[in-house]
Amino acid sequence: MIVTARKTSLTGIKPTGEPHLGNLIGAIEPAIEMAAGDYESLYFIADYHALTTARDPEQLAHWTRSVAATWLAAGLDPQRTVFYRQSDVPETFELSWVFSCITGKGLMNRAHAYKAARDANVAAGDDPDAGVNMGLYNYPILMAVDILIMEAHLVPVGRDQQQHVEIAADIAGSYNHLYGDRGYRFPVPEAVIPPETTGHTLPGLDGRKMSKSYDNYIPLFLAAPKLRKLVRRIPTDSTPVEDPKDPDSSAVFQILAQFAPDDVVADTRARLEAGGVGWGELKNQLADVLEERLAPMRERYEALMEPGSELDDALAQGGAIARERAARVLRSVRHAVGIS
Repeated sequence: MIVTARKTSLTGIKPTGEPHLGNLIGAIEPAIEMAAGDYESLYFIADYHALTTARDPEQLAHWTRSVAATWLAAGLDPQRTVFYRQSDVPETFELSWVFSCITGKGLMNRAHAYKAARDANVAAGDDPDAGVNMGLYNYPILMAVDILIMEAHLVPVGRDQQQHVEIAADIAGSYNHLYGDRGYRFPVPEAVIPPETTGHTLPGLDGRKMSKSYDNYIPLFLAAPKLRKLVRRIPTDSTPVEDPKDPDSSAVFQILAQFAPDDVVADTRARLEAGGVGWGELKNQLADVLEERLAPMRERYEALMEPGSELDDALAQGGAIARERAARVLRSVRHAVGIS
């Protein structure tokens, strides 16, 4: 086993929809900040993972490219981070079979996504496994391979994904117990959970958490007129213009606070608390702040989405590096299990 001087951090991004403001604040920017730290970092687009639900080939291809372009437009540096598509590392799927053969069914039965699907079916009076495909059932094994084939030590995830990293650690332990004396042992990965104080949750167009599930999100790369129109849909109360207002109860202000400079946020807070500022004025201010922040990113994103852009070179370069790394690991595994 080759040991690097630095620990390796790995992040996977599933291409299942349009990136929005909440993704930028809650996931993309914190992850890019971590990539700039003292870790050897790898980021991949988990396009095969999306097949558990994606059924439109053209849409999946579009979202895969869109997610990749979004991360580069947001500041991910492919010269510093190995950036690749999962589908460019076919060794992943051979190792997936090896891991399937050493992973107990009971472990998969306890996976949160599978249990949630079964519970929903039972509650609806359906067959417990109705609509459950084997991709969903085996999802944790494929995710474990993504992590272990790159010899990742650290996996930044939200709390809802922590179990997947724990399963990967269990599988690594099973492999090491069975085959560790054959010359290769996997590092046992650890989940890195951001402290609650560092994570940012943005309200959406209906006041609830911004989420694709609620269809209440503001896409990152809307043209300025459409962006302003969506901002004006954010709900506010009927407090008169001249009356003081509580900034912290306003979804509009909460979004502004994440995107505007600190001095602008402080000034806006003071003006709202003093009275004389209407919600319409605040929404216009937010639209201006968002456009100033997002316009350069949108311009870069649109350029990256063009066929033959530098995005293609970045993914090809990252894919070659990732595949070379995966091939080395797989050679060791094949030898250990007696295939070669």
